[in-house]
Amino acid sequence: MECTINWLPATGMAFAAETASGHLLMMDGAPDGGGRNLAPRPMETVLAGTGACTAYDVVLILKRGRHDVRGCQVKVTSERATSDPKVFTKIHMHFTVTGHGLANAVVERAVRMSHDKYCSASIMLGKTAEITTGFEVLAG
Repeated sequence: MECTINWLPATGMAFAAETASGHLLMMDGAPDGGGRNLAPRPMETVLAGTGACTAYDVVLILKRGRHDVRGCQVKVTSERATSDPKVFTKIHMHFTVTGHGLANAVVERAVRMSHDKYCSASIMLGKTAEITTGFEVLAG
């Protein structure tokens, strides 16, 4: 896996990342660091990518188990160290999974499997951060 990141000097502190799959991702810094708040911060993209990685796993695990999953939302909250490097120290992921006939135990298992085995992003961040999860199941 690879990507190329280019600084866009005319924007202050914005960067364009081109992924190996040919997609573009924009990032920008905060105004107090020379950015113009035109795009997410790089660390926000790390957090968003981690949430998407684990949500992907949960949906895939449920679909492979032939469960009628119809929606999955993950709200990710975090805390960071106060001094450099400002790594994530705590991350909480709350899943809201919607489906027809989904048992709590099935969703709990999918979340646990992602957290413990499949989501490389959260497992990697777990080296510096305490990661906790919660979930709720909604009929739909």
